[in-house]
Amino acid sequence: MSENTADIININVIIADRPYPLKIKKSEEEDVRSAAREINEKVKQYQQVYAAKDKQDYLAMSALMYAVQHIENQKKTKDESSHFEEELSKLENTLKP
Repeated sequence: MSENTADIININVIIADRPYPLKIKKSEEEDVRSAAREINEKVKQYQQVYAAKDKQDYLAMSALMYAVQHIENQKKTKDESSHFEEELSKLENTLKP
């Protein structure tokens, strides 16, 4: 399926006081802007806790935190999927004649 250029838009997001021009799918705009807001909130939180750090450090800590959350979510999803498959297998075995 080819990407329709009409679906691509140009937006600017500001992260840690720096503007970033992006070309994204129109359907992604809300998620991209939401992610930028979340990153900026994390940067502000780190600024309050670690006053001696520069913005690069805040961004690095934010990226690390989100990467850890992503890994934890992947593990949780995998564990839940395995559990679901086990339960489904038990149910299938129960229903077999």
